[in-house]
Amino acid sequence: MAIIEVNGLRKSYGGQPVVDGIAFAVEEGEIFGILGPNGAGKTTTVECLEGLRKPDAGAVRVAGLDPHADRAALTRILGVQLQESELQEKLTIREALELYSAFYPEPAEWRGLAERLGLTGKLTTRFGRLSGGQKQRLFIALALIGRPRVVVLDELTTGLDPRARRETWKLIEEVRDSGVTVLLVTHFMEEAQRLCDRIAVFKRGRVVALDSPAGLVGRSAAGTVISFSPSRPLDAGELAYLPDATAIERRNGRLTVQGTDTTVNAVISLLARHNITAHQLRVTDSTLDDAFLELTEDREN
Repeated sequence: MAIIEVNGLRKSYGGQPVVDGIAFAVEEGEIFGILGPNGAGKTTTVECLEGLRKPDAGAVRVAGLDPHADRAALTRILGVQLQESELQEKLTIREALELYSAFYPEPAEWRGLAERLGLTGKLTTRFGRLSGGQKQRLFIALALIGRPRVVVLDELTTGLDPRARRETWKLIEEVRDSGVTVLLVTHFMEEAQRLCDRIAVFKRGRVVALDSPAGLVGRSAAGTVISFSPSRPLDAGELAYLPDATAIERRNGRLTVQGTDTTVNAVISLLARHNITAHQLRVTDSTLDDAFLELTEDREN
């Protein structure tokens, strides 16, 4: 069952369309990712979902609510961590958590959230003295404190170090496992591939692809790449007949072959037949980065 429905969403500024007929649905209990280059319409779309902006056309529903007309009701079921947020500088972390807890009839236990986000040792620290990463973790806690049905996380782990980033990922997976739907806007491909059940890729105000991370990667033309330095030269004629090979490159004594798993197996068999050792052998699959770059490439230039 879709808990978020977006149909024909349009929004323009100064006559220039920023969101141009976007449509997608988010199923209850999934982590749904939104990817796209800067200016693709991601933030405007999310702000329409949050009721912060009114669409020019189209329909948006969150749990059946119109975010603009039903804003008060929406705030009771929607948690939001904005890309850029601020609090009063003299407010401590404890005071912020207690204040936000008072806004909800059945808030989450804020001490537990603080502990899971590594904020327990900073409860008496004023907001103005927090690092960027600490502020980010606080805003995640504030987004979750109302026990929302849906939480929007915009640039979730910006400013976090690698350890804090991975701990935050675990927390978001636990949030999803508890039944909360997560809408995740991110530029981190590793984050999207790790967390998201499905991803919508935005380009110039439109959705150009919507699939699982594996499905998006599977569309990539990058395929599987095997690269190595052969212990002695290989016959170029034999390389030309490798199955499924889409590109073969020699550079500084190193050979790189792009294709599929079948191509990789053929290269290994070829090396074995000629008793050639592959030094510094590397085999890599296409990634979400590859798929993203291909989908958002500006082919008009």
